[in-house]
Amino acid sequence: MPIRLYKFEDLSRLQELTALTFGPVSIDRNMEQLLGEFGPSGWEARKRAAIALDCELQPDGVFVAVDVTDRPIGYVTTRLQPASGIGWIPNLAVDPACQGQGVGRALLERALEFFRERGMEVAKIETLEQNPIGQHLYPSLGFQEVARQVHYALRLSPAPTPPDT
Repeated sequence: MPIRLYKFEDLSRLQELTALTFGPVSIDRNMEQLLGEFGPSGWEARKRAAIALDCELQPDGVFVAVDVTDRPIGYVTTRLQPASGIGWIPNLAVDPACQGQGVGRALLERALEFFRERGMEVAKIETLEQNPIGQHLYPSLGFQEVARQVHYALRLSPAPTPPDT
């Protein structure tokens, strides 16, 4: 499958893929399930905004897998940290209809190639314990677990009450 560089017109489809795939593995969704909704928008809108920011901050490091019609079926975002020599992969998503076909692996391999081209010495990626796909895929590419992190959240204001109907 072809992998190409991100184009601005891809953004809405990348955000759609984000909404399709990140539900079961989103920290913000976990917080909403525990604490109730918060902020002006839900977890999905916050995650869509994060993808837009990834595309804005490192557009030359966003790679898009496409089908034969050039429609995005997956993407990976990257960030270069030259001062530390670390290349970071903040987000990876593959259309559920295309999962299990090597799309995610190909995107990660392209990201690693990008890091090498840019002189990075280490690549890092994170996943949640509830993401069995990531926990299998990342080590199969040579990533090694270096630490586990626990996320805590505290509601600072009362949860909104639903309006009477």
